[in-house]
Amino acid sequence: MKILVIEDDKKISEALCKILKDSGYDTEAVYDGMDGLYYVSNGDYDAVILDVMLPKMNGFEVIKLIRSQKIITPVLMLTARGDISDKVQGLDFGADDYLSKPFAPEELLARLRAITRRGHEVISDILSFGDIEISNKSFVMTKGIKSVNLSAKEYEVMKILVSNAGNVVSKERFLIKVWGEESDATSNNVEAYMSFLRKKLHYIGSDINIKAVRMLGYKLEEGHD
Repeated sequence: MKILVIEDDKKISEALCKILKDSGYDTEAVYDGMDGLYYVSNGDYDAVILDVMLPKMNGFEVIKLIRSQKIITPVLMLTARGDISDKVQGLDFGADDYLSKPFAPEELLARLRAITRRGHEVISDILSFGDIEISNKSFVMTKGIKSVNLSAKEYEVMKILVSNAGNVVSKERFLIKVWGEESDATSNNVEAYMSFLRKKLHYIGSDINIKAVRMLGYKLEEGHD
């Protein structure tokens, strides 16, 4: 699997490439936005790691132009800025995920696995994980002969959990993707929806577990605690 790293800080770029190579990835590195756009447009990559603060062309401009060219390569954006507005902007322009600096190598690799897995998914009317199936049209969640209706927001939450199964998804990401930047929703809303979904999973007899990871977020696993 080949990853393009677009990061102007050469020490950080070298560290990223080492982490990736040690995990079995092939890497290429460029150091400004214009070169990054050229390489993405003309190369064949399984994913791109894209810094926001770049010379010549910033990361937001790069991702916007990549998507305008109908290039669907998964993109993980890196930012040293913690503002939700920056993260929302990157996601709105077409980034698949974001990661704030500094970060743990394990989290980088987990997020990279998640976006590359999604990038190779076959579009289907059914979302499935473990013993459940969810209709992308009717929002009905089924296990065997038992089923339950999901609300629109419950469906969006489950879609994120299933797409990132086994990996932790932060409450902040749920708030951005499901409720939106302008919403007054808080982490309490996320917690409430996790409770709703656990009850519905229990109702249909599913073995799927929505696990709360203290101080980090939630992840979907097979098997109850």
